[in-house]
Amino acid sequence: MNEVVAIFDFGSQYAQLIARRIRELGVYTEIVEHDISRDELLKLGPVAVVLSGGPASVLEPKHPGMDPEIISLGIPMLGICYGMQLLAKILEGSVEKGRSGEYGPATIEVNSGKNIFKGLDPSLNVWMSHGDHVIKLPKGFQVLARTPGCPVAAMGSDDRKVYGVQFHPEVVHTPKGVDILRNFLVHVAGCRGGWTMSTFIEESVQEIRERVGDASVICALSGGVDSAVVAALIDRAIGDQMQAIFVDNGLLRNYEVEEIRAIFSSDYPLNIQIVDAKRDFLDALKGAVDPEEKRKIIGRTFIEIFRSKATHINEARFLAQGTLYPDVIESRSAHGGPSSTIKSHHNVGGLPDELGFDLIEPLRYLFKDEVRLLGKELGLPDKLLTRQPFPGPGLAIRIIGDVTEENLRVLRKADVILQEEMKTYESYKDIWQSFAVFLPVKSVGVMGDERTYANVIALRVVTSVDGMTADWVNLPYELLGRISSRMINEVKGINRVVYDISSKPPSTIEWE
Repeated sequence: MNEVVAIFDFGSQYAQLIARRIRELGVYTEIVEHDISRDELLKLGPVAVVLSGGPASVLEPKHPGMDPEIISLGIPMLGICYGMQLLAKILEGSVEKGRSGEYGPATIEVNSGKNIFKGLDPSLNVWMSHGDHVIKLPKGFQVLARTPGCPVAAMGSDDRKVYGVQFHPEVVHTPKGVDILRNFLVHVAGCRGGWTMSTFIEESVQEIRERVGDASVICALSGGVDSAVVAALIDRAIGDQMQAIFVDNGLLRNYEVEEIRAIFSSDYPLNIQIVDAKRDFLDALKGAVDPEEKRKIIGRTFIEIFRSKATHINEARFLAQGTLYPDVIESRSAHGGPSSTIKSHHNVGGLPDELGFDLIEPLRYLFKDEVRLLGKELGLPDKLLTRQPFPGPGLAIRIIGDVTEENLRVLRKADVILQEEMKTYESYKDIWQSFAVFLPVKSVGVMGDERTYANVIALRVVTSVDGMTADWVNLPYELLGRISSRMINEVKGINRVVYDISSKPPSTIEWE
C-alpha cells in the first residue's frame, strides 16, 4: 500500500464516514485504535493522520487519549471536533465547556483561503455537533475560522502541518467538506491519490498468495455478495487451492440452493461443494430465543462443519469469509475504539475462541457499495451483485423467538410473496433490503366468519448506501395492501401484517 491515511477512532459514529470520504478521494484509509502506540503507527507508515470526533469530553478525567509522541513525528494531522479539542489539550492549549453547544447547521467565517481552506469562499456552511470548544490556542497555532458562538471553529499550524476543525467536514451537511479534506490530503499531506478497486485487487491478490503459500483455503460461501466477492478474489489469487463450501443450513430462502448451484457452476464457475446441514443447525437452535445465543450457535455450527470438511482437504489451514466493516463495527468496537457492541455477527463476534483455522478476511475494511464495485471489477454477474443483502444467520434472526420448521415454513412463504410484489415497485432498484419478520405474538382475526388466532408478520423495507444508516421506505398504500392481502390469504398461519417505519439509527436494519 503506497499511501495510507490512519484514522484514530475516538468512538465517533462518523469515523467510518471519514474513511469513506477519503477513499472516495482516491486515498486508502485504515481506522486504528485511538491509543495506538507510536511504534505500531510507524509500522503502518501513514502519510497523514485524522483524529475522529467522539462522544466523550476532553474535560473528563478518563477521556480517550492518544500517544502524545505521535504529534511530534511530523506526520500531517487533522483533528475533527473531539480530535481538535484533544490536540489543543495535548499541545497545552485550553478547552472549556461552552455556555451553549452548537448542534446542526452553522456558518463559519474563514480567516485565510490557504492550507485546508485553499480556494474556498470566506464564508462556508458547515455542520456542528459540540458542547466544548477551544478557548486558548496551542503555541504556534492560528485561528483559521470562527463562528459567533465558537471563536475557534478551525485552527492550524503550517509549520507543524497540524490542523483542527470544530465542525464535521465528512457529512453531507457540510457542502464543501470534501474540498476541505482534499485540501488537507493534497496540499498539506502531499497525497497523490490513485487508489482504486483495481489497485485493491492487485494488492489483495499478492497478500493472499504470500500468506497462503502452498496451503489450501476453505471459503465460506453464503451466496450473498460479500462471500461471493471473497471467493472470486481468492480464486484469482490461488485458483484450485481454494475450496468454496456452501452450507445449506435450513435457514435459507426458497430456491436459494438451486440459485447458488446455477451461478457458481455456470455463470461464474468455482471449485464449490454444497453441504446439506439442515438438521445440524435446526437441532442446535432448538429452544434458543435470545438473538445473541442464536448467532453464536450458528457461528459455532458453521465452524464445526468447516472443520469436518477440512479433514478431507490437504493443508486446509485457512478459512476465508465475507466479513465487512459494518459487521466488525456492530459486533465489537472497531479496532478497539471506545464505542459499544450493537450485536454479534455470526462471522465476527459469533465465532468460537478456538477456530482451528487462520482467518482470511480481505473485505474487512470495506463497505457494501465498495464490495459491489470490487465484484464488478472481478467480473461477477450483475444478478449476483445486485442481490439484496441477506444475513449470514439467515432466517434464524428474522424469526423472533423459537426457530422451528413450522415458523420457517410460514416465513419463507411470506418472503416469497414480498419479493414478488416488491419487484413490481418502480423504485425497486433503489431498495437496500426488503424482508419479512416472524413476530413472537399471535393475534385474533376473522376468516370466513370464524375466529382465527394466528401469526403476525412485520415488513421491513429500507434504503441505504452502506448499511451503516438506513431509512424506511414510504411504499404506496396499494402495494402494501396487496402484500398484506396475499400473505393473509395465501399463507396458512398468518392473519395480520404490520409495517416497520423505524430508521437506523436508532433501530438496526435486522430485528435481531
